[in-house]
Amino acid sequence: MSLKRCFICILSAALCGLPLIGFGQNMVPNPGFEDFNACPRHLGNLHQDVAEWTTPTSGTTDYFHMCSFHMGTPENFNGVQRTVEGEGYAGFYAYAPDDYREYLQVRLKSPLTAGAEYRLSFYVSLAERSDYAIRDFGILFSNNPLELDTKKNISKARRYDIKENTYHYLETPAGDFISDTSDWSRVEARFEAEGTEEYLILGNFRTNRQTRTSKTGRSSNKGAYYYIDKVALLKLKPELAMAQATSETRGGAYALDSLQVFQSLLFEFDTHSLSRPGREELGELYEFLSQDPDLQLHLAGHTDGKGRADYNQRLSEKRCIAVARYLENLGIPSSRIQWLGFGSSRPVASNETEAGRSRNRRVEFLIRKTQEPLPDSEK
Repeated sequence: MSLKRCFICILSAALCGLPLIGFGQNMVPNPGFEDFNACPRHLGNLHQDVAEWTTPTSGTTDYFHMCSFHMGTPENFNGVQRTVEGEGYAGFYAYAPDDYREYLQVRLKSPLTAGAEYRLSFYVSLAERSDYAIRDFGILFSNNPLELDTKKNISKARRYDIKENTYHYLETPAGDFISDTSDWSRVEARFEAEGTEEYLILGNFRTNRQTRTSKTGRSSNKGAYYYIDKVALLKLKPELAMAQATSETRGGAYALDSLQVFQSLLFEFDTHSLSRPGREELGELYEFLSQDPDLQLHLAGHTDGKGRADYNQRLSEKRCIAVARYLENLGIPSSRIQWLGFGSSRPVASNETEAGRSRNRRVEFLIRKTQEPLPDSEK
């Protein structure tokens, strides 16, 4: 396999949430809601239409797929949103009048290992017709599935009425209100497993009074409705946790085998020059890479959607080269750095706004402990 094809495979796996060599397997079956039992035809039928996923209450969680006219993607009754990947996603009310709630439930591929560290992540986007946004999502693990005859929030009292169940509850770290209706927001939580986690339930477990909300300016009286896609639960390998612990003491977070974005390397339009904050961030990365000569760096350059495809392709490559040359000048051998440009083919935000285009002008990177040997003709 050529270096270019090898690197594309690595990046594709990272972008799509697939297991990477040396990294944990996604414990969530059907994570992107692509596999279905029936093409969705009406509201509230996720528990019947989607493979693997169910609803733990009487709340009517929805399923959307490109195959459907009434429940399609990207356009549907609650607005317009493209998928993170594939052709399907789910939708649910995280906040609604009278404490109405909707949830998603799935049985994990295997129970989690007690004492091991895991990372749960998913993408959400607020539907356009929502009049509220929330900032916290609850995560509930259980050793048995829930089947509750209620349309209200799954309170602690309701959970513990089921004596045979053991629970592990956590919430996503508090941040800004998730109010973006044009792009997806990534939500993440890391935790140590207790060993009783066999089922995963996602949603808002608080009452309306307890939920922190922000008004969107609309007056639909519907609450906060979110699309959800690309759910991933990964076991963090010991060497990954060690790498994170080492980097966090320096102020940076460099996870092995995990696609990351240079936070300070958001390029101006039609440029590939490094800003002063960008050079400072690369200096931190150099310090990290210099501690272990076996670490390999893979770079991926991107542009916004303006301009011709061939020009954007060359510009994305120049951005990679600028990063690579700077690190080489600091002392990282060129043999430890590989790069590939993707032009404007992989946006992470809308190209319709300047804020979105700015996010798309970026360089991503992977740090790996191993490297596939190259054929002699390509060394």
